[in-house]
Amino acid sequence: MAVGRWIAWEAAAVGRTARYAVASPGPERDAVVQSLKASAAAVLAWALAGWFFRAPLALMAPWTALALVDATVYRSVRSGLQQFAVIAVGAVAASLAMAVTGGRTLGAMALALPFLVLAGTYRRLGRQGIYGATTALFVITYGTYTLPALGYRLAETAVGAVIGIGVNAFVLPPVHLRNVRDQMRRLAHECADLLALIADDIGDKGPEYGTAEARDRVARLETVLGALFEARRWTTESLRVNPGRRLRRRPGPEPPPPEEDARWQAVVGHLAGAVRILSNVTGDGRALPVLPPDFLEQYGVLVGRVAHVCATWADALREPGTGGADRETEAARAAWAALEPLADGLPRRPGPTAAVCGGLLTETRLLLALLTTRQEEDPQTGAAQDGGL
Repeated sequence: MAVGRWIAWEAAAVGRTARYAVASPGPERDAVVQSLKASAAAVLAWALAGWFFRAPLALMAPWTALALVDATVYRSVRSGLQQFAVIAVGAVAASLAMAVTGGRTLGAMALALPFLVLAGTYRRLGRQGIYGATTALFVITYGTYTLPALGYRLAETAVGAVIGIGVNAFVLPPVHLRNVRDQMRRLAHECADLLALIADDIGDKGPEYGTAEARDRVARLETVLGALFEARRWTTESLRVNPGRRLRRRPGPEPPPPEEDARWQAVVGHLAGAVRILSNVTGDGRALPVLPPDFLEQYGVLVGRVAHVCATWADALREPGTGGADRETEAARAAWAALEPLADGLPRRPGPTAAVCGGLLTETRLLLALLTTRQEEDPQTGAAQDGGL
């Protein structure tokens, strides 16, 4: 039954991916396009090397072309140079091993493979390093190791590299512009969900609220933040050495500027700080004074309003330029209105309690300031925001 459920789950996941690929642009459709391009490049390379040039081991051309239709044109060019160098070394080493052993397959493998497998671990070769050893296996098992045969191997590799890079660069060249926006929107949603979780838990349970799930959500935020940084790197790389990028309609609006990555990194940091403080004022292992019930109740309301601010960010990232400024302004005004009474009441609290409440409000206010920096003034005071308590 467990196997049946797993098969059903996998089938449903494949079905969702197929629907996403058909319904709208996204990573699923990009994967389909790149797969079709790689297949077409391999077929074209085989036709050119095998039918037109009558190459004796035409397998080298489609094999190379298939591997070089990569996620970015820059990566295709870089991988092509690496792969050509590695294959050349593998072909030469295999031919020399065959010559030394008199054409004995087993002896040539024992002589060439240890060196090539070790050389393939050189970090500057990346994932292309293994192709030296596999090329040697092709050459040795094929059995032809003369100088003209070696020239054919290199020519077939060059044909496959040119076709693979050319197809990737000029046929729907991959330009990863939407990925940054998608990951940033996902991060905003995750932050809003975490804030809403804290607010709901405080509202439902009061002083008995828990933070176990909130801590797990913070760990997940770090993963999403890493995905955002990776998406930014892919976006930058996809525009490098890409002569065909102007031939393709840009997939959606431009991504947010890199400064927004730092903003969301700070948002995650302050959110994690607030959860850390809450974790130390509740439960059996608390290390800080318990929050007063009236403060906790008001803080739950504040966090719920900050969650709404965060959600408006996510909506704006999903539909840029749709006039959501009014919603953002209203959400920001409500959040600041909930924060100020809490800050004003700190001097009336005992010293240790005031310190804990102040630390929690500092993290929350810095978080809110980051989310409302598009507002020119503090909705409460009319003054420019400085993020201080």
